[in-house]
Amino acid sequence: MSIRAAILGASGYGGGELARLLVSHPGVELVYLGAESRQGEAVADLYPNLRGFTSASTGAIDPARVAREADVVFLALPTGKAMQLAPALIDHARVVDLGADFRFKDSQVYEQWYHTPHACPGLLDEAVYGLTEFHRSGVRQARVVGNPGCYPTAALLAIVPLLQSRRVNPAGVVIDAKSGVSGAGRGLSLSTHFSEVNENVKPYAVADHRHTPEIEQELAAALGRPATVSFTPHLVPMTRGVLVTAYLPLAGRLTTDEATLILEEAYAGEPFARVLAGDLPQTKATSGSNFCDIAVRVDGRAGIAVAMAALDNLVKGASGQAVQNMNVMFGLPEDTGLRTPGLYP
Repeated sequence: MSIRAAILGASGYGGGELARLLVSHPGVELVYLGAESRQGEAVADLYPNLRGFTSASTGAIDPARVAREADVVFLALPTGKAMQLAPALIDHARVVDLGADFRFKDSQVYEQWYHTPHACPGLLDEAVYGLTEFHRSGVRQARVVGNPGCYPTAALLAIVPLLQSRRVNPAGVVIDAKSGVSGAGRGLSLSTHFSEVNENVKPYAVADHRHTPEIEQELAAALGRPATVSFTPHLVPMTRGVLVTAYLPLAGRLTTDEATLILEEAYAGEPFARVLAGDLPQTKATSGSNFCDIAVRVDGRAGIAVAMAALDNLVKGASGQAVQNMNVMFGLPEDTGLRTPGLYP
């Protein structure tokens, strides 16, 4: 029996990537694609890579219809939209939100960073943060999963095992991150115009990026105490990819081999976390795939462990991880429909 899946927000990059993954997923029937804009258009016209894979067209955002027809609903909508729709869905279908509405346990943190009241704070108590490698058991039972952001996914996978080992110091963690332009979404903006981005690298949202409290929340949960990080993202002139480089002060003597072993033991058996011993992560090696490549080097002279991670922001950083979570929620092998290599070169 196939899982009946719906995508609301199918005309954006996240929705399009979900459609790409789900049309060939052996355990899924894609039953509805809703769009806020570009309703009534053939999906293959919106995304020409899907020609021959689906004859579906987009419809309205209709939660009542979707609740009747779907077993799982992916909400690939701008932040603030999912919390308006989820209460009408969760008694009938399971929900995976690709936005930020269900990533936080504390509604006040959400309101502080997103500058709007949360429409259903009671649901935050039961929503599960969907970083599958760390919250698999919770995801399995969840009615609502808050899919992580792309930057937090890469950063947390790179640093959590090292911090949990207590071989590095949680005070003074600095995270430097870079992302391709598709992370800004499909909407038109001067800041992502070709002539503004091409041959240019620039930081943005310095000291106040909204992924900062998401990273800190998950670090606090993993370490059992509050955590603070300095996080700076950069926009780079490529379509896909996230590369995170994190600097963690050493708590004592640590070698690169020892730090690598910590990561290897933490991710042994994980289908999508690849720990590199000799090589270093690069975005092209994960492009189009659900893999996250992770490595660490210890700079003993400076007393710092440098942890690195690369992933595709639209796949492991968004839609692929959402499908990974769906697989867990419905008891499928976790890598179903996802175990494909990236595109190279």
